[in-house]
Amino acid sequence: MTKPTVQVVRHADLADLAVRTAKRLLASLVELQADGRITQLSLAGGRTAMATYAEFSKLVPGSELDTSRLELWWSDERFLPTEDPQRNAGPALALFASSFAVDPARTHSMPSADGTIDAAASAATYAKELGDTVFDLCLVGMGPHGSIGSIFSSHPSHEPTNQPVIGVSDAPLDPPERISLTIDRINTSTEIWVLAGGAEKAEAVGRALAGDSELPAAQVAARGRTLWLVDEPAATQLPYFECSV
Repeated sequence: MTKPTVQVVRHADLADLAVRTAKRLLASLVELQADGRITQLSLAGGRTAMATYAEFSKLVPGSELDTSRLELWWSDERFLPTEDPQRNAGPALALFASSFAVDPARTHSMPSADGTIDAAASAATYAKELGDTVFDLCLVGMGPHGSIGSIFSSHPSHEPTNQPVIGVSDAPLDPPERISLTIDRINTSTEIWVLAGGAEKAEAVGRALAGDSELPAAQVAARGRTLWLVDEPAATQLPYFECSV
C-alpha cells in the first residue's frame, strides 16, 4: 500500500480548476485501467464537480479510456425524486451520456425519493449494493462550512457510526433530506480528491488543512493520496508553500 500523502493543488479560478481536474481525471482513469481491470470511481455533486464533468465529457471521445470498464458510484445524494434537477446523479449522467456510452449495469446511483422508503432505509439499501467495494478514486465536494458529501459539522450526520452509508435529515442546506457515505467509508478509498472552489470556502479550506477536527473535511484521509484541488479564491488562507502545481 502506498504511504498516505496529502497534496494541495492550486488553480487560477473555477474554470481552470474544472478544465485541469477533468484532464487529471481522464489521465488517472486511463492509468488505472492499464492492467485491464474495472475501475471503481465515486462521484460527487456540486458546482465544481459538475463543471469538471462537463469538461471531462468533452475529453472522453477519442481518448484511451474504456468506458465499459468504468464502474460509477456516488459519495452523496439529495433525497429527491429521480427527475429532480437538484439530484447529483441525473445531471452528471446526462453530461456523460452526451459524449460516451454509460453502462447501466455499472452505474450505481443512490436511491431517489420516488417511493415510500425514507432516506435512512434507502441508505441501508445502497450500503448493501456497495458491499466491500474499494474506490480507486473518490471525488468529494467540500461545502462552505467544511462539510464533506452530506456530512455536516455540529450535526447528527457527523456523529460516530458503524454504518458505511447514512440517511441525513434536517441538513443545514436545502434539500434537508440526503444520503451520504460516511467519512470512514470514504476513507477506505485508495485515492480521494477534495474539490473546493470559491472564496466562500477559503476559511473552511484553511481550517481543514490545519487539522481542525470540528470540520468533517479535516478528517478525510485516503489509504493512498488525498488530493485537494482548489482555486485561488478558496486557497487565500493557505500558506503558499502548501500548494503545488
